[in-house]
Amino acid sequence: MTAGNKVRVRRVYEEPEPDDGARVLVDRLWPRGLAKADAHLDEWCKQVAPSTELRTWYKHDPDRFEEFGHRYRSELAEPERAEAVAHLRELAGKGTLTLLTATKQPEISEAAVLAELIGD
Repeated sequence: MTAGNKVRVRRVYEEPEPDDGARVLVDRLWPRGLAKADAHLDEWCKQVAPSTELRTWYKHDPDRFEEFGHRYRSELAEPERAEAVAHLRELAGKGTLTLLTATKQPEISEAAVLAELIGD
């Protein structure tokens, strides 16, 4: 990670913290049971979410995380998604970026793959 490029991954359901910086939801679907006002988001960047096909195949199976990461990085090379990743990199360059996801295991989510990619 370059200086100033701090990328964090958190669950969108957790209370915001003062050092979250820019808070960006990276899921395709809005989190269940969460009111938009309670999300404390700066942005919702659906464009970087994995395809429905990839998400359905993955099912957050820890044994598939490595392969999911490879497939997801390939998807992120597509023009619209690459543009969204560039935008997230720009946000990270300005200060802390917190990528938010609704998944119960954020450490094996698309947010974790994105954080690594943006941090590189």
